[in-house]
Amino acid sequence: MKLISEMDCCTREQEAWDPDSYYLIRPECRHDVPKTHFKPRIGRTLSAKRLHASFSEDGHLDIAKVIRRVQRGGVHPTIKGVVWEFLLGCYDPDSTFDERTQLRQQRRLEYNTLKSKCKEMEPTVGSGRLITAAMITEDGHPIDNPDGISSKENVQPDGYRNDNVIKDKEVIQWKLTLQQIGLDVLRTDRVLIYYEDQENQARLWDILAVYSWVDKDIGYCQGE
Repeated sequence: MKLISEMDCCTREQEAWDPDSYYLIRPECRHDVPKTHFKPRIGRTLSAKRLHASFSEDGHLDIAKVIRRVQRGGVHPTIKGVVWEFLLGCYDPDSTFDERTQLRQQRRLEYNTLKSKCKEMEPTVGSGRLITAAMITEDGHPIDNPDGISSKENVQPDGYRNDNVIKDKEVIQWKLTLQQIGLDVLRTDRVLIYYEDQENQARLWDILAVYSWVDKDIGYCQGE
């Protein structure tokens, strides 16, 4: 079924799952993590099975039914990613499976293009690493940092450098944020096993770094 390929969490009933066990936590941190306030409510919580039943054969979603379930009993952790894509407007509930598949592929291509653009300006993007030390001064001069990532090693397209000094103010501002993004990524959900892997940390860093370049009005904002 196309729904399973889009949302493989629908292949089993999961209402009885313990929500605290869904996101794997480092053993030494388990006592420090507060228990979730979410408790699946049989007959009210939007489960994988109920979400599955809310799709038509070709993929149209009965969003009104979904919202009613969410309001009455919340969303089961196993399907939050899928549900929020609709609640946030990433996908039109009236779209089909095929249309969403095409849109998803299109967005991935767009992201890869944007990431490639950022990689031209900073090769660390997409490398599986992240920057946690200052790499440029406010006037565009490169700094060799303790991470071994040297701005002097970067080969940039015309317009970004002149004798290793960056002239473009937007590029300078973007590069100045990369260190802070890296430091914040290292502090993100440190109790989760997922973020023990540097490649997963780098994936998050890439997303934030690319977004801060694309949306210059918002840039990078720290949460509270």
